Amino acid sequence: MSAVTIVGAGLMGAGIAQVAASAGYDVILVDTAEASLTKAVDQISGSLAKFAAKGRLTEGERDAALDRITTTTDLHAADSSDLIVEAVFENVEVKKEIFVALDAIAKPDAVLATNTSAIPITTIAAVTSRPEAVVGTHFFSPVPMMKLCELVRGYKTSDDTLAKAREFAENVGKTVIVVNRDVAGFVTTRLISALAMEAAALVEAGVASAEDVDIACRLGFGHAMGPLQTADLTGVDILTNASLNIYADTQDEKFAPPELLRRMVVAGDLGQKSGKGFYTYN
Repeated sequence: MSAVTIVGAGLMGAGIAQVAASAGYDVILVDTAEASLTKAVDQISGSLAKFAAKGRLTEGERDAALDRITTTTDLHAADSSDLIVEAVFENVEVKKEIFVALDAIAKPDAVLATNTSAIPITTIAAVTSRPEAVVGTHFFSPVPMMKLCELVRGYKTSDDTLAKAREFAENVGKTVIVVNRDVAGFVTTRLISALAMEAAALVEAGVASAEDVDIACRLGFGHAMGPLQTADLTGVDILTNASLNIYADTQDEKFAPPELLRRMVVAGDLGQKSGKGFYTYN
């Protein structure tokens, strides 16, 4: 594979575009808004400049990576790509709409990947005429720094599709784990959701402060970051929606977001991106 299209120019889409271009892929970054594309290119440029300043790549490599990225608002630009990665926000209906369009646009042997943390791949693949070509590629934020990628089989994902997705993920520097059963939340989101929901419930009940819950996980369990710090980094709204998706699929109460999380989302306390979540940020 040499040509890759990323659909969605938000934080995740820009990050995937950056690592793909840095690995030598020709990248088309698609979004409905020109402003989002401009912001994404600025983000990628700034990130690559930091890598260059730290000596992790040369200025020539930085410039070459930027030159490999083309932006457009026309989804039909994906028609010649070997791999198309959808990286829009976690809304199953929006993702379905995109995959219906991609099914009509993409070449017959293209791999269609969805970057989701909780939505079952089979649900998305079912709206296409080629469910065997659909796979989950769950990258982690910030993509240029995080080493893990979860590859998720849908009910009909073929071995060839999974192999091509693995090749891409490993070529962009990621360590891969394979989720063989298409359960909502896969491996990592189920684990962090269960932990974060209980952590939020402890804070809500006044058992301990958010800071002390996170300290307990860091020092007691060796976690690099506590679950509530992780929620702030990921986005309280994103983690809450992911847990709601898992709860809707499983009806398992441990994934039901406590009232505190739901109120934080309504109030706009979404974590680092809003300046306040479980912690306050400058």
